[in-house]
Amino acid sequence: MKIGKILIAATAVSVFGVIFAGLTCGWLFNWVYKLEPTNVWKPMDGRPGLAFQIGVFLFHIVLTVVYALIRKGIPGKNNLVKGLVFGLGVWAVGLLPGMFSTYYFMTVATGVVVYWAILGLIEMPIKGLIIAAIYGE
Repeated sequence: MKIGKILIAATAVSVFGVIFAGLTCGWLFNWVYKLEPTNVWKPMDGRPGLAFQIGVFLFHIVLTVVYALIRKGIPGKNNLVKGLVFGLGVWAVGLLPGMFSTYYFMTVATGVVVYWAILGLIEMPIKGLIIAAIYGE
């Protein structure tokens, strides 16, 4: 396992995540967080802090390690296709069940849950591409 490449990939995915979240959740689609009920959200005075970013980075290290461990078994003719497939797989087995549970057990607007599911369908394959492009063979 290439530790340096794991850290570089996790950093790149984290930077992408900050930019992607800022453009989508923080700007273009921030209206979804105004759908009732709004009392489920913690008050935010600006962007998430350093502790949040460190946590996200640690999760991206885990995501990259999982890719490194299973990459040989991921279908695809090249690294980029493998990255896309990996991202779609993470979305399908990670994000979708979480969104179903959120919809079923939590008081969050249906529009928010649908938004998060669609957002993940776009974001996770891109993260997979980034990881695969950096980690390589």
